Amino acid sequence: MPNPSRLRAAALTATAAALSVLLAGCGGGSQEDDEDLSGQKLHWKDCPAPSEAEGGGAAPSPLPDGDEWQCATMKAPLDWDDPGGDTIGLALIRAEASGAADRRIGSLVFNFGGPGGSGVTTLPAFGQDYAKLRTRYDLVSFDPRGVGRSDPVECLDDKQLDTYFQQDATPDDRAERTEFVDNTEEFNAACEKSSKKILPHVRTTDAARDMDLMRQVLGDEKLHYFGISYGTELGGVYAHLFPKHVGRAVFDAVVDPTQTAEQGSLGQAKGFQLALDNFAEDCVSKVEDCPVGDTAEDVEARIARLLKDLDRKPIPGVFPRELTETAATGGIAQALYSKDFWEYLTEGLEQAYDGDGRVLMVLSDALNGRNEDGEYSNITAANVAINCADDKPRYDPAYVEDKLPEFRDASPLFGDYLAWSMLSCTDWPVAGAADHPDVHAPGAAPILVIGNTGDPATPYEGAGRMVDALGKGVGVELTYKGQGHGAYDSKNRCVQDAVHGYLLDGNVPAAETVCS
Repeated sequence: MPNPSRLRAAALTATAAALSVLLAGCGGGSQEDDEDLSGQKLHWKDCPAPSEAEGGGAAPSPLPDGDEWQCATMKAPLDWDDPGGDTIGLALIRAEASGAADRRIGSLVFNFGGPGGSGVTTLPAFGQDYAKLRTRYDLVSFDPRGVGRSDPVECLDDKQLDTYFQQDATPDDRAERTEFVDNTEEFNAACEKSSKKILPHVRTTDAARDMDLMRQVLGDEKLHYFGISYGTELGGVYAHLFPKHVGRAVFDAVVDPTQTAEQGSLGQAKGFQLALDNFAEDCVSKVEDCPVGDTAEDVEARIARLLKDLDRKPIPGVFPRELTETAATGGIAQALYSKDFWEYLTEGLEQAYDGDGRVLMVLSDALNGRNEDGEYSNITAANVAINCADDKPRYDPAYVEDKLPEFRDASPLFGDYLAWSMLSCTDWPVAGAADHPDVHAPGAAPILVIGNTGDPATPYEGAGRMVDALGKGVGVELTYKGQGHGAYDSKNRCVQDAVHGYLLDGNVPAAETVCS
């Protein structure tokens, strides 16, 4: 899984594309050398094909109305404590507003999460979902520093990553624990060797400052923003640093800003277990027989037996790799990010029981940023680098072992993995910034905060805590009673009407609105 300390969203379109095969963006904009970076001019051009660090593939297809996606590069200080020093280039993408010029509000900046996800590749993949918002906004996204085409963090090469993701991430004895710790240390050392210059400068506070520079360069008085998953944490930190610059903002799939890394991992264990419970109940409730169990309890018991069997003896996956316990756990988790993928999970489990691990491995590959050509994006490297730069706590093996019973109580299936994942930052070369992010933003404009009761990766309770942490009069909570990671892309009419009403017309929905 891409985040050894927290499971967060990976691009779902890559999964769908890879499964469809199995089962049948942006740099290059040069800029003027301007000493005042807020006055730089962006040179928008047709977008190139995504780099390997962005996930590879073809250049984005034209929009439905025939307009082309445009890309540019924005210069930003490498070190915001030394704004006159070295600079880095941040890759941007946009689709210009489709409506009348006199109705245009400005730019709507997206961050889709991770941390470590490429906004330059994700925005065009989901662009049609935001067509209504495009009527009054330029849709804009970016690769945050350390991600994709924006001075990417690099660690292991593709072959090394194949081996890394085959390891046993839930050690059962001293030898397995030693191997797991050694692999983590080797990964972190490779990051330091390849990316030493950028590692101290990928904190969320750095990305938030980049967004305020972006706001100025795009010519907007306020930052209008749509943050998803980790993007809600980034948006909250931005609001804390620049409350007077917050425009119309939406947070969807909300990270709990009050939790430490340990608390976040434990919360995710509970969230993914809830999603698994919901998947099992849904499967057995259908009119036709559930092919992976007779009852919800039977579904989960069979999955547990599968994972134990894979721990002893992996099965063939995507040749020449085998499906291990760790890869299967990652594949199951990836499918739980969206109810649309539950059918793939059912098919993957059914095939795995017959000794064929291909579907679960394709799901796991998507979570880890691996494409069908065997190339990895840098989502894993960036994800670890950003989280370890942000999170102050460091844990050791003895501490994890003490916590295993609590994590197993939270989730018999995901508990061990998420507990051991807390070691990812133990020997990281950069100190973590804080126990948790500061998102207190007195005086900011209203921020619509959407929590999904069935969200596995950012459990529902985090939305209410984000509202409280933002401060009185800032956060406005909306509850979606649904499944999957996030609410807007569920296409629920109630949720989308609330989002459109605020972002397009400035109408703040009533606090504690509930959509189902």
